[in-house]
Amino acid sequence: MRELFHQSLEDVQSRLVEIADLVNVSIDKATRAFATGDVALAEEVIADDAKIDALAVKLDEQAIEILARQQPVARDLRIVVFALRVSASLERMGDMSEHIAQLARLRFPERAIPKGLKSTFTRMGELDVEIARTLSELLRTQDLRFADVIRNSDDDVDELHAKVFEKVLSDNWKGEAGATVDATLASRYHERFADHAVAIAKKVVYLATGDWAVEEEDIALAAAEAHANENQTNEGHGVV
Repeated sequence: MRELFHQSLEDVQSRLVEIADLVNVSIDKATRAFATGDVALAEEVIADDAKIDALAVKLDEQAIEILARQQPVARDLRIVVFALRVSASLERMGDMSEHIAQLARLRFPERAIPKGLKSTFTRMGELDVEIARTLSELLRTQDLRFADVIRNSDDDVDELHAKVFEKVLSDNWKGEAGATVDATLASRYHERFADHAVAIAKKVVYLATGDWAVEEEDIALAAAEAHANENQTNEGHGVV
């Protein structure tokens, strides 16, 4: 019975990785569609979001069934709570990708990126794709160093988000109302995508430490501690 229980927990964690991988694909396609005006690619993102939603619902149902039938405690309970919270954040990340794709579709055949902000949004898209890839690795390995990478990348996204608002609010901004709306919405979607990734990174730290009140600086501390412990283990086994 315990073997089946732990197999169920492993299955829940594997499902999280599966959803994260789909989110990775989604944001990659969405940012490319937004940059190029590829409406077919945008339609793929919008259609595929239903799969992310469905997988998140199935995972939640499985996690709730484990709670009801097995009444887990200690770390096992943390895994189930972790899965429920992370699936919600992953679902929201998929929604952010969909929103970006919807902007691309709305402005077709024109490109949604307003003039003067192409390089900014290109970089924001690259960072979100990098964050999504790192998030998949974080959930796959639970290596807290990946959590710290996500935290640092989120800081870069936040800086670019601020620059977009500075641009559209400046006296030099010549964009029309539609371009202003596109810029502010797209920037917000990119920024929120990264924020949800950081929220998941905090939950991975919770899973490792049992401390629910995780702040962003705690991610760096936990990653450094995990790295130090790994080095001590390697030294103890004669690994250099």
